[in-house]
Amino acid sequence: MRYLILSLPIALAACATTGSGGRIAIDAASAGQPLAGANCVVSTNGGSWNVVPPAALPVAVNGPLHVVCSKPGYRTSELIFQPEPPYGSSMGLGVGGGGSHVGVGLGVSVPIGVGGGGYPSHVTIDLRPQ
Repeated sequence: MRYLILSLPIALAACATTGSGGRIAIDAASAGQPLAGANCVVSTNGGSWNVVPPAALPVAVNGPLHVVCSKPGYRTSELIFQPEPPYGSSMGLGVGGGGSHVGVGLGVSVPIGVGGGGYPSHVTIDLRPQ
């Protein structure tokens, strides 16, 4: 039983997740209508990608997400998203003795990420005419 209790933090740590990247859909619009022919640069601390919306690309969470779109006859637009923090808590586990015996304690704290931080799954950039 003692080994089962002591192995619990290791098992929980193996299941813990933090935010990871996913696919991000990029769209361009003007006055609420889809806008074809825009050029966008999507970048994070991990790299930069040139796309023509509508587009979807896999992006791992790595710092702020910058999306800059331009098209002749329209003003350049830029959006910056900070990744959302992962949600979760810490769990403490204690084992000890008591009564007329000498008490011995062991404390373990294991952060458990529930859900993940990340970027929005869909970004629409609004371009306004010049």
